[in-house]
Amino acid sequence: MKVTGAQALFKALEGEGVDVVFGIPGGAILPAYDPLLDSSVRHILNRHEQGAGHAAEGYAWATGKVGVCMATSGPGGCNLVTALADAKMDSVPVVAITGQVPTPVVGNDAFQEADITGITMPVTKHNFLVTEAAAVAETIREAFHIARTGRPGPVLVDIPKDVLLQEAMWSWPEHVDLPGYKPTTKGNLKQVREAVRLIMEAERPVLYVGGGVIKADATKELFELATEGRLPVVTTLMARGSFPDTHELALGMPGMHGGYTAVTSMQRADLLVALGSRFDDRVTGQLASFAPHAKIVHADIDPAEIGKNRAADVPIVGDAKDIIAKMVAELRVRQEEAGGPPDRSAWLSTLRGWQAKYPYQYDQPEDGPLKPQFAIQRLYELTKGDAIVVAGVGQHQMWASQFWKFTEPRTWVNSGGLGTMGFAVPAALGAKTGRPDRRVVAIDGDGCFQMTAQELATSTMEKIPFVTAIINNAYLGMVRQWQELFYKERYSQVYLSHDTPDYVKLAEAYGAVGLRAEHPDEVDAVIEKALSVEDRSVVIDFRCDPKEMCFPMVAAGTSNDDIILGPGGVRPTEDPAEAPIA
Repeated sequence: MKVTGAQALFKALEGEGVDVVFGIPGGAILPAYDPLLDSSVRHILNRHEQGAGHAAEGYAWATGKVGVCMATSGPGGCNLVTALADAKMDSVPVVAITGQVPTPVVGNDAFQEADITGITMPVTKHNFLVTEAAAVAETIREAFHIARTGRPGPVLVDIPKDVLLQEAMWSWPEHVDLPGYKPTTKGNLKQVREAVRLIMEAERPVLYVGGGVIKADATKELFELATEGRLPVVTTLMARGSFPDTHELALGMPGMHGGYTAVTSMQRADLLVALGSRFDDRVTGQLASFAPHAKIVHADIDPAEIGKNRAADVPIVGDAKDIIAKMVAELRVRQEEAGGPPDRSAWLSTLRGWQAKYPYQYDQPEDGPLKPQFAIQRLYELTKGDAIVVAGVGQHQMWASQFWKFTEPRTWVNSGGLGTMGFAVPAALGAKTGRPDRRVVAIDGDGCFQMTAQELATSTMEKIPFVTAIINNAYLGMVRQWQELFYKERYSQVYLSHDTPDYVKLAEAYGAVGLRAEHPDEVDAVIEKALSVEDRSVVIDFRCDPKEMCFPMVAAGTSNDDIILGPGGVRPTEDPAEAPIA
């Protein structure tokens, strides 16, 4: 059977089980939009290509499947770059399909031409330029295989317009053969046994869990490892929900704005078992002073991450699900021989003491102003935590991670490594598309929201409803906080105002419901109203205290031992580096 390159594209997407594509048509990709009319694949018309890319990310985050986005040549592809870079940093499986100018004029500066494969080479796991229609199906097959296997990530497929129009015989490759691409998935058993030996010897162990555990669908194995060995768990920003925050072994989020217990447990640990995490600067603080007494077990699917920032005493390359399952089996054997887990009651008692002494704190006066933490906490309580939470980037992102208790994976979606403002609204759209059975709540900042708010139009037109809670503090809040703390309160270009735009009117203009809370006693009624609306999106304008800062905080480049607990440089009563073990 003969098909055009465009027809082959959609037959290949159907063959990969794709149910939805996010995108915007244009000249070079236009031939692909004709067979779309006859395809089972749903297309969602975004209002900006960056929105399409983030929507594909949100879909991938929430479902575990590959997200797909499409754009035309030149500016269309260029507008995808931020989302692709974001997906690369956070290991999100995405396939981006771009149109390209016809083959004869590639390289001639034709209208809407950009070397998108060259541009995206640093921010994709791999990319392809397809030069003949007969190669379309095989290329799509390879792109999905690369995106979803090993360390997941974004792959771009660039198809010139004449290739989309060209005819070729249809053939579906049953197998993918990429000789140079063979990710190691099985953990070395000898190394696993050595890791378990260190766990058995450790007095102050901590499981340092990263997003790779969720990507590998290894949360069940993680729970077994932690509970079998009575091992406390920190979950990075990318790993929230991989281990239930409500469990007694959960220490919460470490890092620049992590909890005191999570941060200090790593500083005082004698063993860190790093699972699918990469020792990034936001977690380690000053690298030279990070976890100074700890031996390191580092398990990761990407061998390039092991030893990159911190030398590993026991390196294990492989899939987190396989490695952790082997750890559990080996630990059971060792603990049975030893008559149970080692007695770490002193360590666990110390951790519980820190949790009681240094919880996340804020003060909500009855007469206001409205504190952002209070708005987020009430959102959590009134939803009973039953929602997929999508965050933008900044203070609101940190408060959301701090005050929402996550108990299951793929219910926390955010931009971690790249820190992309404007992520939340389109990613929430993508998450709701992939999980229409779940409530989706986007917690966004007023700065972030204005970058991609136009995707509310997509939400209305495509009937994909979600709630957006804007933590409107009238500033680029995190930047303002740094200027207050480190630039002598010289506030430069951070003021946005509470009133411009009017978010209630803006929401209504997009066909959504607009609500506002300016005082603490208005919060519950507004949230309850928002949660009662199911047929369209809702935007809540929480007008919050502009002066509220996000704590705890470890200033960039400083040691985690220098953690600041509150305004005015409030520090722990004990030196974290010398904190006693009960």
